Amino acid sequence: MSRFLSKSGQALLPYTPGEQPKGRKFIKLNTNESPYPPSPNVAKAILAGFEESDGTDPAPPEIANLRLYSDPEAKPLVKAIADYYGVEPDQVIVGNGSDEILAFAFRAFCDKESPLLAADITYGFYPALCGLLDIPYRTAALKDDFSVDTEDYKGCGCNCIIANPNAPTGMALPLSAIEEILAANQGQVVMVDEAYVDFGCESAVSLLKRYENLVVIQTFSKSRSLAGGRVGFAIAGKELIADMNRVKYSFNPYNVNRLSMLAAAEAMKDREYTKLCCERICGTRERTAQGLRELGFKVLDSRTNFLFVKSNSMGGKAYFDGLRENGILVRRWDADRIGEYLRVSIGTDEEMEEFLAVTKRLLSDREARG
Repeated sequence: MSRFLSKSGQALLPYTPGEQPKGRKFIKLNTNESPYPPSPNVAKAILAGFEESDGTDPAPPEIANLRLYSDPEAKPLVKAIADYYGVEPDQVIVGNGSDEILAFAFRAFCDKESPLLAADITYGFYPALCGLLDIPYRTAALKDDFSVDTEDYKGCGCNCIIANPNAPTGMALPLSAIEEILAANQGQVVMVDEAYVDFGCESAVSLLKRYENLVVIQTFSKSRSLAGGRVGFAIAGKELIADMNRVKYSFNPYNVNRLSMLAAAEAMKDREYTKLCCERICGTRERTAQGLRELGFKVLDSRTNFLFVKSNSMGGKAYFDGLRENGILVRRWDADRIGEYLRVSIGTDEEMEEFLAVTKRLLSDREARG
């Protein structure tokens, strides 16, 4: 760091993203990206815009007018999201990935006098963001089986965020448990981060009509295959969305670019494609989980596009290093309680077959060495 970095900057503990490999070819199972491309309608919409231009007449505004700022209200995308979930457009806000949406929400509802409560093992961006925004960050320990203890959140006296399903564990709470937390904290905001909801969990959006303290946050990065498009959104009561827009317009009004806006709108409209991809990923997830269990692994019950696993005969770091040496990237945290676990994103069937084959070789080699 430079000598000019402020004291508050020096105190930050930044989030560490998963490795983005360069040069060597890897099977990339470390960042929970979709193994499948976005809806074909995404490419068709973008290409159609360029093909309709002969070089003199401008293409449709969504495509050609990159010299102009994007619509700060993101009307077509907001409408697509609102239509999908059966809410009003003024109940939706979109952002440059769900991380920006989290920033808007944290800044809108939390400050030094309004702390945030989250699980002790969850998405690492939450504490990083609270550090940046000078928000007191409190944690509630997961149970020994890594499930959320809902009693820790009831009447907790501060705003809270629950990743449901949770990351990196992959486990989920039933909607009834989310409702209990909402009912017990009606003086505080309850944020539910549903980045992985489409892989086997029920969205809390249906609770919005009964609870004005609910904010549901989602992303296009996982089930809609647009991690590179950087689009996220929140759904809440119109007053809470207005609060978040107050932050947005104080920070980055034109926060979603024209191409990402168009791509996300088309992806949201193609329900059947999203359903098909999610079903394929879930099927591969269950086959991989069964294969690992047959090899003696502990595999948590996942409702996501990844598995959280631990070998009964090989340490977490040794397993992580062995996979990497064999061209497979996964994710590991050198942290209490989870240091022996790896998070494995679900790839294609072929990629997961190779992952299981390499795992078998690593176990065999270890056994041979005694």
